[in-house]
Parts: sequence; structure tokens; C-alpha cells
Amino acid sequence: MYYKFSGFTQKLTGTAPTAAYSPQGLKQGLPAESPTMIFATPTKVVSEAGPTVEYLGTNKVPDLQKFFQTSDGVPVHLKRGYPDRLLYRTTMALTVGGVVYCLVALYIAAQPNKK
Repeated sequence: MYYKFSGFTQKLTGTAPTAAYSPQGLKQGLPAESPTMIFATPTKVVSEAGPTVEYLGTNKVPDLQKFFQTSDGVPVHLKRGYPDRLLYRTTMALTVGGVVYCLVALYIAAQPNKK
């Protein structure tokens, strides 16, 4: 026996072999048409663009490399100042809070039932 998924009952139902081998949504004999373009923006092929590359902004990588590679005794993850310290401390507080919560839950789970 052959089966196919019924969209009405949301279950597998018995069916003929031809219906089992052609899933819902796929019809035999229809020509495949390419879908219409949603965003009709012109595109450039790499060979058409030439050697110039257009950037949306300036390249900040060399400046950031100099900034992060200075040896001033501050760890890399805290180099940008107050926002980095706030993010670091929040992460550490949530980590310690999670460890304490897990230990309390483990302690409560280890206690015998009081019946």
C-alpha cells in the first residue's frame, strides 16, 4: 500500500501509487517558469566592475589594530572603556548568579521528601 500526507487530517492516508510519488504542491507536466524578480536592482558582473571596488565607508581596520595592539596593561576585552566594563561585569554577575541558582536547585533536589 502507498501512503501520502493528508493536509486535511494531518496524518498519513492510503493512496494510489501515482499520488504517492507526486507530493502535494508539485504537479507533473507543468513547465518550470522562473519566478519574477522581487528586487529589480541592477547587478554588475565582476568583469564589468573593473579593478575599482566601491566601499560604503572608510577602512577602520588599521586604526583598530593599532588601538588594540598598544600595550597599556588593559586586557583586550576591556580596551574600549565603560561599555566594555559594563558588559563584562554584567556577564560575570549573570554567570555567578547562574552558578548560585544551580547549586541551590541541586541542594533542594537532594533533600528528602517531607511527607
